Amino acid sequence: MVTVERLYELYNIITGAKDDAAKHEAEYVEILGGVKGDVGTRRMTAQFISRYFATFPNQEEEALNALFDLCEDDEPSIRRQSITSLGVVCRGKPTIVPKVADILAQLLQMDDAAEVNCVNSALVALLRVHAKGTLTGLFYQLDNNRDDIIRDRVLRFLLSKIQSLSTEVFGKDVQIFIFTEAKKFIPSATEEELVLIMSILGELSVCRTTTGQQQLSDLLMAQVDLTKPLLKSPDIAKTVGILTQAKNFFSANVKSTAVVAYLLTHALPHLDQIEAAVLVAGQDAAKVTFSILKLVAQLLNFTETVQKADVAMTHVFKALLDVLPQPPAAGEAGWEDGGASLQFSRVECLLYTLQQLTKFHADFFSDVDVLKDFRQRLQYFARGSQAYQKVLREAIAGKKGDELKSEENKVKLIALKTTANINTIIKDFFHTPPAAKSSISLSWLLEAEKSKDGSAAVGFKRHAPITIESDSSSSSPKQQKGSRQIYAPPSGKFSRGASYGGGRGRGRGRGRGGRGFSRY
Repeated sequence: MVTVERLYELYNIITGAKDDAAKHEAEYVEILGGVKGDVGTRRMTAQFISRYFATFPNQEEEALNALFDLCEDDEPSIRRQSITSLGVVCRGKPTIVPKVADILAQLLQMDDAAEVNCVNSALVALLRVHAKGTLTGLFYQLDNNRDDIIRDRVLRFLLSKIQSLSTEVFGKDVQIFIFTEAKKFIPSATEEELVLIMSILGELSVCRTTTGQQQLSDLLMAQVDLTKPLLKSPDIAKTVGILTQAKNFFSANVKSTAVVAYLLTHALPHLDQIEAAVLVAGQDAAKVTFSILKLVAQLLNFTETVQKADVAMTHVFKALLDVLPQPPAAGEAGWEDGGASLQFSRVECLLYTLQQLTKFHADFFSDVDVLKDFRQRLQYFARGSQAYQKVLREAIAGKKGDELKSEENKVKLIALKTTANINTIIKDFFHTPPAAKSSISLSWLLEAEKSKDGSAAVGFKRHAPITIESDSSSSSPKQQKGSRQIYAPPSGKFSRGASYGGGRGRGRGRGRGGRGFSRY
């Protein structure tokens, strides 16, 4: 058996031969046998294999297999040395890069953070040697490995390195290669993986062109059946996830007409059934239906036309009436007294959608009585919105800089934008006839832009829909005028405890796992 002393002898023989080192292939073969030695021998073997790897091309395959075996050694220091050596042996050897990258990708499943960092460093070394070869090995794992940890870590590695290495490694031809491979991967991606892969593509300059944006939207929409209603929970989750990613690629040049038609025809009329299906599956029904409403509102900006706009407006109007309480009759409790829940996020979304649809059907409010009732509800809701704005402004008064960046204050700022949008849109429904004359930036889109600037990771952070319920214990309908509290600030996140929800209220450990990875 090879020992440390024997390894030094072999090393000195090869080194001493200088220009004739290649004549000592037998000595190199003996060094490879060190993988069966003790701990010290195996550690030294990992170093010496990489030192003379390029000198003995006939032993290339055996040397790689020896390093692969050492990458699964029981001793952590040997594993780390072997992983580092894999990055070294690829220098000047682009043909072996895909194979090595494939093995390194499998090693990302390790639990030890130091080893994962070592793998990441080795992969970066490979990217600098041959970017396409490295990506070939990585995408091979994405396409063929069902291990969630490996796939997730490969995607996160790609995202972080595309952001940090930029065009130094990822030139136009490499970006096109990533785009091509990603298109093959997307159909099999999970919802979480889809967010990651689309974030990766969003970093590529070739995907920011109109052509690239059109291809991405077409690719995503090909994963959705635009001919049938959303009625089953798996279909709902998949479709909402895909459309949430696709919405980022629609613009004045890339039209959302087909998606809007689908949502207005096959989603909006079935919100009750969608909510029921999601609830049965044990998921957050309010969050899912609110996501659908946000998609409709946002994508209306990029549609060329809306077929049967009157029918669509009927569905939107019905959903809006569910969250716009009627002014209370004498003796009844209103939002001031805990008798109504004001769902600002959902109202902003639905009001904006209805406002935009008036561009396609201006005669929707031809019934005078319907319009009168609607305006009364809007006036009543506006009072609550303005009272809430006052509470929010008082809460953030005097706060600047880093104070406003806290999570709590971010939510308050978004809530302030939400209520401001509501008050602006409401005014449009008091024109005769109602018309979309005002322009706003939807509150959740402003947050997405801030998230782009402030977070390096994946996807955009979404704020919880804002639902404010009055605290009936804090006010009494019998209070004298002047002492009556117009609006009870919410308990909870805005002032120490509150419930948020997009509810549709009615107006009234694994082991190291390195063993046995596959090789090709």
